[in-house]
Amino acid sequence: MLNLDHITVIAPSLNEGVSHVRECLDLDIPFGTRHEYMGTHNHRLQLGGRVYLEIVALDPEGVLPGRARWFGLDDQESVRSDWEEGRRLRGWVANTDRIKSIPREHRVHFGEEVPLPFDKPSFAFCIPKDGSLPLDGVLPSLIDHRGDPTSMDEIPDLGAQLRSLALEHPDPVSIAGLYQDLVVDQPLEIAKGPKVRYRAVIETPSGLKELT
Repeated sequence: MLNLDHITVIAPSLNEGVSHVRECLDLDIPFGTRHEYMGTHNHRLQLGGRVYLEIVALDPEGVLPGRARWFGLDDQESVRSDWEEGRRLRGWVANTDRIKSIPREHRVHFGEEVPLPFDKPSFAFCIPKDGSLPLDGVLPSLIDHRGDPTSMDEIPDLGAQLRSLALEHPDPVSIAGLYQDLVVDQPLEIAKGPKVRYRAVIETPSGLKELT
C-alpha cells in the first residue's frame, strides 16, 4: 500500500515557491531544511494527520550530489516551463515499507531505491536515473522511512488541513486503474484534462483555499 506522505510544490527558487503558496493559502510557510546530500532545500507546513506540504527548489549554494537530484530539479528549464504554465503543485510523495516489492512493471517509472543521506542512510527514496518525476508526476515519488517517519514536531502547524487532492490527466480511466493496482490509501480525484495538473483544497484559518 502507498500512503500519502506529502504534496510538493516544485519551484524555480524558494522565494517564488513561498510567494505562490502565500498567494494561494494566505500563509507564510517557514523554512524547513537544507538537503546537503541532494543539493536542494525546502519550506514545510503541516496539513493534518501525518501529511505535510513541501516547497522544494534547487539550492544555489548546495553541492552537486554525484547523481541526478530528486523531483526533476536538475532540469531547471522544465521546472521553469511548468511553473510558467501554472503547474506548480507538481506532485506528491507516498511512503511505503514495501519499496522492494513494487511490481516490476511499475518500478521502471519509480526508478531505483537510493539510500539517503549517502554517508549514513536513515531512509530510502526512489529516483529515476535521470531524476525525472515518476511518469511525469502522475505517480508519486516513493519514500521508505525505515520505521522512523518524519517528525511532525519539526514542521510548523499554522492550522491548515488538506481536504482533497485532485489530478487532471488526458486519460483518467487508465490512471485510475494504475492507482488501483498500486493500492493507494487515499485515492485522488482524477478528472480529464489536457495535461498533468494537481489541485489541492486546503482549509486554512481564513477559509477554504486552492493550491495549484
